This record gives sequence, structure tokens and C-alpha cells, in this order.
Amino acid sequence: MNGLIKYMCILAGLALAVSQYFIWEYAPREVTMGEVQRIFYFHLPFAWWAFVCFFLLFVSSIGVLAGKAVFWDHLAGACAEVGVLFTTLNLISGAAWAKGAWNTWWTWDPRLSTALIMWFVYCAYLVLRSGAAGSLKMRRISAVVGIVAFLDVPLVFFSARLWRSIHPAVFASRGGGLAPEMWHAVAVSVFAWGVMALVLLYLRTNQMRAMERIRQLNQG
Repeated sequence: MNGLIKYMCILAGLALAVSQYFIWEYAPREVTMGEVQRIFYFHLPFAWWAFVCFFLLFVSSIGVLAGKAVFWDHLAGACAEVGVLFTTLNLISGAAWAKGAWNTWWTWDPRLSTALIMWFVYCAYLVLRSGAAGSLKMRRISAVVGIVAFLDVPLVFFSARLWRSIHPAVFASRGGGLAPEMWHAVAVSVFAWGVMALVLLYLRTNQMRAMERIRQLNQG
């Protein structure tokens, strides 16, 4: 497995490098927004992989409640941390996009508001987890919070369709208004950041496992 993660790191680095070519050279310049539109190729993957991490957190939390395997708790913690990281990057890139598109860093649009609430909820989850080390009761409480917190994820995804929103719904129409070359850049960027997300999840889960062993040795 150590050999596999080494190759995964190499793949992530190469994929991210290739994605930069697709973003800055291959994809055409958007007519209305110009170069600012290229933020989209970072913004979208951050959002999608944050959603994936929070879904894995949801599944892992169910695993914690279904049994006593510490692995599920470690995976849940790693998913929360990577998910919050990607959500933070998504909010930052979204603010940069908003400044270029709407001439303001922030607006209380339904998509932005629900995304910010999601960020706060999962940050609170991480704070709760900080007191759960070695405690089965706290792990179960964290798992319940992790399950309930996921309710906001589909709300964020569908918010631009449920309420009147100035945030673009990418899949609202065929092709989403993007040229084929732009979709190629999206696909490469999504793949690259997906590999990076897997690498971070694996490394952080292993780190938590090592910390658990050290804690048990100190107690023994």
C-alpha cells in the first residue's frame, strides 16, 4: 500500500500539472468574463470533491454507529478535514469569481448562503471531534452529528434550482453554456483534484491510525 500511495502522489502531481495546461492554454477565453472565468475550473472541482468527502463522512458515520471499528471514525475525521479544506477553497475561489462577475466579493445568494452554513456546520463537527479521542461515546455523538450535517449538502447542490439565484446552475441546460474545450478542461481538473483528495484522505486516515496507536501505547 505504501508503494501505491507513492504512485498516487506522482499521479496527483502530474494530473494537476496537466490540468494547468488545459485551464490556461487549451480552454478558450470566455468572451464576457475573460480570464476571470478560468476560476471556474478550480471552483467546480473544489465543490464536487467537498460533496464527495461529506458523503463519505455520512457513510463512515453510519459505520461508526453500526459497529465499534475505529477505522470508520478515522475515515470520518479525514473526510471532514478534507471536505472543510475543499469547501474553504471553494468559498475563496467563489468570492474571487463574484468580484469579477457581480462586482462584489459576497452576496447573500441562496447557493452562497447554504454553502457558508455547510462550512460552519462541518467546522463545528471538527471542533466536536477534538474531544472525542479515545471515547466511544463521543465518537458516536460525532457520528450522529456527521449524519445530520449531511442534510445540508443536497440543499446546497439544489439551492440554485429551488430558489431564485444569480449563481449559475451549470447543468440547467444542455452543455451548461460551455464550449466542448471548456468541458474537457473541467473534466481534467475534476480528475486531478479527485486524485489529490484521495491522497489526502489516505494520508490523513493513516496519520490518525498512527496517533491512535501512540495514544494506546501511552495508556498501556
